[in-house]
Amino acid sequence: MDVTLSELLGAFMESPLVVWVRTLGPLGSGDDVGSDERLGMFMELVDGVFLHKIMTHIDPSPTNQRLNKNMNNDVALRLHNLTVLTRHIRTYYQPRFR
Repeated sequence: MDVTLSELLGAFMESPLVVWVRTLGPLGSGDDVGSDERLGMFMELVDGVFLHKIMTHIDPSPTNQRLNKNMNNDVALRLHNLTVLTRHIRTYYQPRFR
């Protein structure tokens, strides 16, 4: 079974978690989304800025760590943002489950 990258991206962008995230902000641009728009939405998700914004609505008191908003396709900056996001999620949920 040969699956193209476009098909994988389409399946990911229609997964329940991504659909939920798209209802919370400007990623949701309708049901008729082209592959270029899907790729743009995917890149917005993986840079961590949009997800961090959602998390700060859930928990408005995050640690004071800065996010990089201009990635220029830098994997290290993206990784930093996602690390900040996962720390924020962890600190929000850990005290509730101890």
